[in-house]
Amino acid sequence: MTSPENTVSKLGVLSRAEFIIMMAMLMALNALAIDIMLPGLQQIGASLGVENENHRQYIVSSYLAGLGFGQLIYGPLSDRFGRRAPMLYGLAVYVITAIAAAFAPSFAILLALRFIQGLGSAALRVITISIVRDVYGGRQMAEAMSMIMMVFMVIPVIAPGLGQLVLFVGNWHLIFVFIAVMASAIGVWMHLRLHETLSPTDVRPFTVKSIAAGFRIVLTNRIALNYTLASTFIFGALFGFINSAQQIYVGVYDLGAWFPVAFAGVALFMSLSSFINARLVGTFGMRRLSHGALVAFAVINLVWLVIQLLGPQPMPFALFITLFALTMFMFGWIGANFNSLAMEPLGHVAGTASSVLGFMSTVGGAAIGAAIGQGFDGTALPLIAGFFIVSVIGFAFVLIAEKGKLFQPHNQRH
Repeated sequence: MTSPENTVSKLGVLSRAEFIIMMAMLMALNALAIDIMLPGLQQIGASLGVENENHRQYIVSSYLAGLGFGQLIYGPLSDRFGRRAPMLYGLAVYVITAIAAAFAPSFAILLALRFIQGLGSAALRVITISIVRDVYGGRQMAEAMSMIMMVFMVIPVIAPGLGQLVLFVGNWHLIFVFIAVMASAIGVWMHLRLHETLSPTDVRPFTVKSIAAGFRIVLTNRIALNYTLASTFIFGALFGFINSAQQIYVGVYDLGAWFPVAFAGVALFMSLSSFINARLVGTFGMRRLSHGALVAFAVINLVWLVIQLLGPQPMPFALFITLFALTMFMFGWIGANFNSLAMEPLGHVAGTASSVLGFMSTVGGAAIGAAIGQGFDGTALPLIAGFFIVSVIGFAFVLIAEKGKLFQPHNQRH
């Protein structure tokens, strides 16, 4: 576990609060690049001649694919060259491709640029978590990640509204300009204030042999591997919702311009969940909180599915949004804790570990989310069924990770 003295030295000129806000903003650029697009998907599709409305979801899926694959390289790079330089490079790619996307002449070129933008933004995902692991360990890391997630969740709350606001004053091209400006500002802040956090003793050579060895360490650790697989399926449900949110809120429930408000309401529940998790995890531990949340997640999704199958069609919106908010509240307790549990035994290869785990959860989650989203048939049934299925599969992986013993305060069987 990282000592308080070492934590202070790695924070440098940053206070703990500024560090958490900075890490959250770096991670949130990924959420911004996804969620701010949602109100504009219909306009982008119409502008670029996309006839199948489900194909508009590829604007999200292509970005997520790049985000996942890019993580394979940034982790080993950051273990060799430090955290700052690869992070700034990734930010530069993010900004340049965002500006280029504003001028994309065709849907195919837009998707290619979104994939490359995802490749750049992978640095924000994998290196940010590596930095947090450099500075904190154990429950301290879980507390920090929960606080980061709480701040991070501000972006999904406001991003669709920002996208809608941009569309009121301009067209979809300005959305890409806006995210480029935001990323540039955060990049300057990070460059000026964040010191290097990688200890010289943890530097790993950037060779194929070293990278393969790091991957082997990650993939042969039962705890890390199975919590990552559980996270992959749970995040797949979230990506499935993001892909089909505009179609469900606007197409099924006819919310129109109120779509960002409904989206923000659920995101607020997730932010509240992360805040409560940060307050409780130090007392109850990551396992007790996340295991309980996973059980509740599965039960709520089962109830949601039964009502969808047997109740009126469509399900009353008040009931739909209530059950959805409850299940996403549980998701808030699962995400940060599962990530911390997966990373905890891998501090000596934090960069490579974060890249492998991030690749698996993002690419796998994006594929699962794409399957759920492409299943949209004019109803919410594919989404709700997808949520229940992934909760059962995620539960199975957690059982394997813990050898069938859940709710333990700690695990001594790594």
